[in-house]
Amino acid sequence: MSWIILFLAGILEIGWAVGLKYTDGFRLPVPTALTVIAMVASVFLLGLSMRTLPLGTAYAVWTGIGTIGTVILGIYLFGETATVVRLGCIGLIIMGIAGLKMTT
Repeated sequence: MSWIILFLAGILEIGWAVGLKYTDGFRLPVPTALTVIAMVASVFLLGLSMRTLPLGTAYAVWTGIGTIGTVILGIYLFGETATVVRLGCIGLIIMGIAGLKMTT
Protein backbone atom coordinates (compact mmCIF):
# COMPACT_ATOMS: atom_id res chain seq x y z
CA MET A 1 0.00 0.00 0.00
CA SER A 2 2.88 2.40 0.73
CA TRP A 3 4.08 2.12 -2.86
CA ILE A 4 0.63 3.07 -4.17
CA ILE A 5 0.51 6.06 -1.83
CA LEU A 6 4.01 7.04 -2.95
CA PHE A 7 3.00 6.74 -6.61
CA LEU A 8 0.00 9.02 -6.00
CA ALA A 9 2.28 11.49 -4.20
CA GLY A 10 4.54 11.49 -7.27
CA ILE A 11 1.58 12.09 -9.59
CA LEU A 12 0.55 15.06 -7.46
CA GLU A 13 4.13 16.33 -7.60
CA ILE A 14 3.85 16.34 -11.39
CA GLY A 15 0.60 18.26 -11.03
CA TRP A 16 2.01 20.98 -8.84
CA ALA A 17 5.23 21.30 -10.83
CA VAL A 18 3.29 21.79 -14.06
CA GLY A 19 0.77 23.92 -12.18
CA LEU A 20 3.52 26.37 -11.31
CA LYS A 21 3.80 27.17 -15.00
CA TYR A 22 0.12 28.10 -15.11
CA THR A 23 0.12 30.33 -11.99
CA ASP A 24 1.91 33.13 -13.86
CA GLY A 25 4.13 33.84 -10.88
CA PHE A 26 1.27 33.15 -8.44
CA ARG A 27 -0.80 35.96 -9.95
CA LEU A 28 -3.67 33.77 -11.17
CA PRO A 29 -5.79 32.67 -8.20
CA VAL A 30 -7.35 29.42 -9.47
CA PRO A 31 -4.14 27.82 -10.81
CA THR A 32 -2.33 29.03 -7.68
CA ALA A 33 -4.91 27.47 -5.36
CA LEU A 34 -4.86 24.17 -7.27
CA THR A 35 -1.06 24.15 -7.25
CA VAL A 36 -0.88 24.76 -3.50
CA ILE A 37 -3.47 22.03 -2.85
CA ALA A 38 -1.48 19.58 -4.98
CA MET A 39 1.73 20.55 -3.12
CA VAL A 40 0.22 19.94 0.30
CA ALA A 41 -1.43 16.68 -0.76
CA SER A 42 1.76 15.44 -2.41
CA VAL A 43 3.91 16.07 0.66
CA PHE A 44 1.23 14.60 2.93
CA LEU A 45 1.11 11.38 0.91
CA LEU A 46 4.91 11.26 0.79
CA GLY A 47 4.93 11.44 4.58
CA LEU A 48 2.36 8.63 4.81
CA SER A 49 4.43 6.41 2.54
CA MET A 50 7.47 6.96 4.77
CA ARG A 51 5.73 5.14 7.61
CA THR A 52 6.99 1.92 6.08
CA LEU A 53 9.36 2.89 3.25
CA PRO A 54 12.92 4.06 3.89
CA LEU A 55 13.43 7.82 3.67
CA GLY A 56 16.01 7.71 0.88
CA THR A 57 13.97 5.34 -1.24
CA ALA A 58 10.68 7.19 -0.80
CA TYR A 59 12.19 10.60 -1.51
CA ALA A 60 14.18 9.41 -4.54
CA VAL A 61 11.16 7.67 -6.05
CA TRP A 62 8.90 10.67 -5.33
CA THR A 63 11.25 13.12 -7.02
CA GLY A 64 11.94 10.63 -9.83
CA ILE A 65 8.25 10.26 -10.65
CA GLY A 66 7.90 14.02 -10.53
CA THR A 67 10.91 14.54 -12.78
CA ILE A 68 9.80 12.01 -15.36
CA GLY A 69 6.25 13.30 -15.53
CA THR A 70 7.29 16.94 -15.59
CA VAL A 71 9.73 16.38 -18.44
CA ILE A 72 7.18 14.42 -20.46
CA LEU A 73 4.47 17.04 -19.92
CA GLY A 74 6.97 19.81 -20.67
CA ILE A 75 7.61 18.17 -24.02
CA TYR A 76 3.92 17.56 -24.70
CA LEU A 77 2.37 20.78 -23.37
CA PHE A 78 5.10 23.37 -23.84
CA GLY A 79 7.06 22.11 -26.84
CA GLU A 80 10.27 21.50 -24.92
CA THR A 81 12.96 19.55 -26.75
CA ALA A 82 12.85 15.75 -26.83
CA THR A 83 16.40 14.82 -27.74
CA VAL A 84 17.68 11.27 -27.61
CA VAL A 85 20.04 12.18 -24.77
CA ARG A 86 17.25 13.78 -22.75
CA LEU A 87 14.95 10.80 -23.21
CA GLY A 88 17.84 8.45 -22.42
CA CYS A 89 18.38 10.25 -19.13
CA ILE A 90 14.69 9.82 -18.32
CA GLY A 91 15.16 6.11 -19.03
CA LEU A 92 17.98 6.04 -16.49
CA ILE A 93 15.70 7.60 -13.88
CA ILE A 94 13.07 4.95 -14.61
CA MET A 95 15.70 2.23 -14.17
CA GLY A 96 16.75 3.82 -10.87
CA ILE A 97 13.19 3.82 -9.59
CA ALA A 98 12.74 0.19 -10.65
CA GLY A 99 15.99 -0.72 -8.90
CA LEU A 100 14.91 0.97 -5.69
CA LYS A 101 11.55 -0.81 -5.83
CA MET A 102 13.22 -4.19 -6.31
CA THR A 103 15.62 -3.68 -3.41
CA THR A 104 13.10 -2.34 -0.89
